[in-house]
Amino acid sequence: VRIRRAVLSCRRASDKPADDEYLYGHGKIENISALFETLLLLLTCGWIGYEAMHRLIGEQVHVDASIWAFGVMGISILVDISRSRVLYRAARKYNSQALEADALHFSTDIWSSSVVILGLLGVRLGDMYPQHGTWLSRADSVAALGVAFIVIYVSLRLGKRTLQALLDTAPAGLPERIRDAVDGVPGASGCHNVRVRPSGPGLFVDIHVYVDGSTTLASAHDLTEAIEK
Repeated sequence: VRIRRAVLSCRRASDKPADDEYLYGHGKIENISALFETLLLLLTCGWIGYEAMHRLIGEQVHVDASIWAFGVMGISILVDISRSRVLYRAARKYNSQALEADALHFSTDIWSSSVVILGLLGVRLGDMYPQHGTWLSRADSVAALGVAFIVIYVSLRLGKRTLQALLDTAPAGLPERIRDAVDGVPGASGCHNVRVRPSGPGLFVDIHVYVDGSTTLASAHDLTEAIEK
């Protein structure tokens, strides 16, 4: 809960407008928040992997697979599905990496809860069929390793995009699309030195535009306004 409150606080801070100290705004706070939560997910995966391997090659832990355990995990999955969908929609709408990281966090909760249910089923089957109890009791640990690898893969992809935003990496293909758009504006004779800088949910674009030497200052100003739009 504290982590998610921190994410929302970072989201609000990143919406602050530019000022005399932060000339490009505070959008990078959101990217840092997404990176921090991604790192927490990776640490969690490391702990899950460690515990799973420990139970596979070390001591066995017996789980009481009662009907209440199945019920609690089922309700947890339904709640997390609802929250992750809402967060993913909001992340796409506002182009927010912080909200996307939080949605990923809820998604990992869904996968983890699903693995718990599989593990509980393995325990129940092991109790019903004692001759297969040894390997069935290890099913939850094997499934936990699988989930850990999936979460690591998804987290690394999000972490890579977050680092690219922090390092001002231009989105692939966007400078070319901007050049094509500028070339289609009447009065523009082309452009060069297109620079794109992501910051939180927004983008800053710098362009040098060619205009005819006889263009008046007022016309050049109107042209830049049209290009900006």
